[in-house]
Amino acid sequence: MVKYIGEVTVVARFARPSIGGNMERAILVGVEKDNYDEFRYSMLELRNLAEACEIEVLDELTQKLDNLNNATYIGKGKVEELTKQISNIGANLVIFDDELSPSQIRNLEEATDCKIIDRTILILDIFARRAKTKEAKLQVEIAELSYMLPRLVGLRASLGRQSAGVGLSNKGAGEKKLELDRRKIEQKISMLNHELEDLVSERKNQRKQRKKNEIPVVALVGYTNAGKSTLMNSIISKYDLDEEKKVFEKDMLFATLETSVRRVELPNNKDFLLTDTVGFVSKLPHQLVKAFRSTLEEVKEADLLIHVVDYSNKDYASQIEITNNVLKEIGVQDIPMIYAYNKTDLIDIKRELEDDSLYISAKQGEAVEDLIDMVSKNIFKNYEVVKLLLPYEKGNIETYLRENAEIINVEYRENGIFMEVNCKISDANRYREYSVE
Repeated sequence: MVKYIGEVTVVARFARPSIGGNMERAILVGVEKDNYDEFRYSMLELRNLAEACEIEVLDELTQKLDNLNNATYIGKGKVEELTKQISNIGANLVIFDDELSPSQIRNLEEATDCKIIDRTILILDIFARRAKTKEAKLQVEIAELSYMLPRLVGLRASLGRQSAGVGLSNKGAGEKKLELDRRKIEQKISMLNHELEDLVSERKNQRKQRKKNEIPVVALVGYTNAGKSTLMNSIISKYDLDEEKKVFEKDMLFATLETSVRRVELPNNKDFLLTDTVGFVSKLPHQLVKAFRSTLEEVKEADLLIHVVDYSNKDYASQIEITNNVLKEIGVQDIPMIYAYNKTDLIDIKRELEDDSLYISAKQGEAVEDLIDMVSKNIFKNYEVVKLLLPYEKGNIETYLRENAEIINVEYRENGIFMEVNCKISDANRYREYSVE
């Protein structure tokens, strides 16, 4: 999709791959620097990202280097090998595992006469497809334009030469030379940021109100497609919340880009807010991290994190490490975390877990109550068991406690209403004058 800002043409959405005769057929390219296991998983992840964009992956080309080639990312000999490979197997797209510089894209396209994109474009394209709410669409568009800004010169030649497909490309014959202007792009980003700030301020006000009400916040985090949204829906079903409050879930990468918050009311009159968040991948583009800062703030402000892990994936350990690294990158620290090893209905082998971990099947609803028990022990530490003797004319206090505290015992005595309750410390202090031994 092409947008027009004044007289300046701006590619605001990446063109989608055509299905059928014009299907994108790609070669994946990566450089192994030091850690083979990390590199192997990164390439597997790149393949999954490509397939999420409906791209047919034909082959891979890899090289082991201590330092990347500043001009072409891979060595000269590998560029020649890549050019032959493109011709031999009929590829029309090459996807690189790292973010390329504008000059690298330009040099590679001139050498191979083929369209070149990188991991960042691929992830941005997926985010553009998945975004549904106004906030998510604004965040993605800001990230896209931020990626484009330093690449205007290289893109002009590239977009004029290449046909439609994934990446920053034009779709019409009359757009072979895109007259992109840095100042206009910066103005557009600034305008979008102002629009986004209005939505961000609403979210900040909501967080302030939660703190004022002393409602604990629990955030679901994890690698993309680990089952966070499925777990949220399972909890909603378990505790008889409105079915309309269920969130979108689907077995695909980045199904959720929007932050969803649901209030979970437990049978003991305790409640907390459960937040579903965007999933992570390795090498998450810094443009996206910056643009989605308001969404990620929900994680930073949480009282407890539930790290949802796809235990059925043989690379689950790598996904745990990736998620923890992204959390550090966005400044999440010193927040208690529970590891929920999900999708155990798909695998039989289980190992002994630490005290802060458990096995669950969000889809089957298995061990969800155990998870909530573990959550409760973490977030309801500001509760106190008190014994109160309330005058009968203070029946409004009895009503409040029945609705907002865990009732242990109630006796209607001659001299008043005796109540033993597990309530918030703030409520215990408020009614301390009625305290009895």
